[in-house]
Amino acid sequence: MPNSLVSPIGFNVLAWTAVMSEKLNPITERLKTIGYDGIECFVDNTDISVYRQFGDHLNQLGLQSTCVVVVGPDSNPASESAKIREQAVDFLKGVIDRAHAMNASVLCGPFHSAFATFTRREPQPDEYAHSAEVLHTVGDYAKQANIILAPEALNRFECYLCNTMEQLLQLVRMADHPNVRAMFDTHHANMEEKQFPKAIQTIAPVLAHVHISENDRGTPGDGHIPWDDTFRTLAEIKYKGWMTIEAFTRNDIDFANSINVWREYNDPWDIAENGLKFIKAMQEKYIF
Repeated sequence: MPNSLVSPIGFNVLAWTAVMSEKLNPITERLKTIGYDGIECFVDNTDISVYRQFGDHLNQLGLQSTCVVVVGPDSNPASESAKIREQAVDFLKGVIDRAHAMNASVLCGPFHSAFATFTRREPQPDEYAHSAEVLHTVGDYAKQANIILAPEALNRFECYLCNTMEQLLQLVRMADHPNVRAMFDTHHANMEEKQFPKAIQTIAPVLAHVHISENDRGTPGDGHIPWDDTFRTLAEIKYKGWMTIEAFTRNDIDFANSINVWREYNDPWDIAENGLKFIKAMQEKYIF
């Protein structure tokens, strides 16, 4: 986690693309000019050398980085199949290798279980146990790379294992590894948590990453997320980790279709410019 008196601010480049390539270079250059401390990118199976080159580019710009990933049914940590859980470990190790190649400090996302994969029953104790075991194993690998794993709770339409901070805290404690912590995402919390302050206080002991995301996935501050409650409580718990904007568009059609984004919310540069101003204003208001 970055050492700073103020939480560093990042921007997730999924607003443009989920594909790692040199096409991200001019985007990251402009994000640096705007005033961001770092960027977040999606990790796929692109050759690791591309991530290393991108990391070198970010280093030259003076930008830090974090990564996000999802897992599918063939690499589901919560699966009852030992083979699939082994595939989950192998897959996540490959992701960590790529994140390490670009000098990322955090790997976040709902990688505790397969994205949008449902059993049509409530989460079972053995599923939490399986997921925790995989996270612990991968935590050892992440420790060697100096990367913090920050699994994410998603809304009920995209996940069933972890919807709330209470469930996520339980899973992280079961994983029992110093490199396995947790993420808070305002978009998902807007659907699943009754009170933002209580949710943040619940996850505070293991909180390592925060996604600043509006209720409609557009520009932060334009919607109805309880932002004052969010920033006030983060200040109260003395949170100093990343505050990363995660917003979506239909710029990358394949990615947009995979997460059910069917319309445009805001132009990505509107999100980036006005979102940064909003976060800085809230940080100043609550004296981070």
